Amino acid sequence: MLNAVQLGKISGLRVSELGLGTMNFGKPGQGHQGDWTLGIDEARPIFKAAIDHGLFYFDCADVYGVGACEEVVGSLLKELLPRSEYVLTTKVANPMGRGANMGGLSRKHIMEGVDASLKRLGHDYVDQLVIHRHPHGIRNQVEVPIEETMEALHDVVKAGKALYLGGSSMFAWQFTELQMTAEANGWTKFVSMQNHYNLIYREEEREMNPYCHQSGVAITPWSPLARGILAGAYQGGFDKGSTNRSQGNDRKRTANLYRGEMDFAIADRVIEVAEKYGKKPAQIAIAWMLGKPEITAPIVGVSKISQLDDLVTAAGITIEDDDVTYLEELYKPVVNLLSIGNS
Repeated sequence: MLNAVQLGKISGLRVSELGLGTMNFGKPGQGHQGDWTLGIDEARPIFKAAIDHGLFYFDCADVYGVGACEEVVGSLLKELLPRSEYVLTTKVANPMGRGANMGGLSRKHIMEGVDASLKRLGHDYVDQLVIHRHPHGIRNQVEVPIEETMEALHDVVKAGKALYLGGSSMFAWQFTELQMTAEANGWTKFVSMQNHYNLIYREEEREMNPYCHQSGVAITPWSPLARGILAGAYQGGFDKGSTNRSQGNDRKRTANLYRGEMDFAIADRVIEVAEKYGKKPAQIAIAWMLGKPEITAPIVGVSKISQLDDLVTAAGITIEDDDVTYLEELYKPVVNLLSIGNS
């Protein structure tokens, strides 16, 4: 069973020590991940298994399946649990249509976007609203004044439509500026950061992770398995995908994210350590992350109950210090994806 942990030191919210990422649930064929999306009937047993394991933290976004993810997640949670027994996060920022104001972090889109999300979810509020990127880090959108964004987010909280705020994937200086702007104006601050962090992409160890740890902000990384690389889905190369996701359109996205010369060598070491412990590579990658004191709750994605079972078990694995060093020592700095607009 997963433990409940505090979502950072500046909130009283508790979440399970793993969050279920829901990008792959929705309407098959709809959205950028449509070729590996599971419909509601396929998702239901996975949600039931998650709940049985003590997982009660569910993470989705408006853009996943262009709204279909929220419809599935909201429906299943209402069906399976009382509202007080789960924590639900959704996100706003990415374009939801071709209209000039259907994306970004302007007051107009935040207000309209949140209302649209709640309607799709069938909920009166979400526990946490995450901005999917910094107000100036969203492709093909104007650079909204950060004061406009932060005041609008504060108003969403005060209206009771979201209880807490989180951020995702931005430079540490940008996140700091947002937090300082909120504090200076008496507006709601962010309590979590959902950033890109795993064994083959560790650039966040330089600034964002230490800043969040020092300031009490929870870290809930996305892609802790590097889109399947650390689980062995690519078997040593991007042309060797072994799953629907790694063989489909998502392969190009994965190749754009992971460009380090040591990526597959590190993945091979994960396999070695997994064999030593009698575990699976995905379990070792998650156990490594949960061994970092600054990490609160990685967001994991699964398409099978067996995968979920493995990842839950990973929460109980302790990796010896020598093996942690062995996993980490090959890493070489890579281009910060935020600097090339590709996070």
